[in-house]
Amino acid sequence: MFKEFFINAKLETCEARDPKGLYKKARTGEIADFTGISAPYECPEQSELAIDTSVFDQPDSIAKLLEYIEETIPLLTC
Repeated sequence: MFKEFFINAKLETCEARDPKGLYKKARTGEIADFTGISAPYECPEQSELAIDTSVFDQPDSIAKLLEYIEETIPLLTC
């Protein structure tokens, strides 16, 4: 079973959350073809769940994701 979740965050938010400094390296040309900087990003056309992080903070985003999983994905049993 494959489920696609789209966690939508603005580019500025992704850059601010980047602990490895990859966005900075991409902006200075140290990393080529970096998605969102020197390579295009294409939003998914039909994800099962989309969470907009400009609307929901981290705890609420996690709660939405867990709620979706609990409601739609059956528990696996051995």
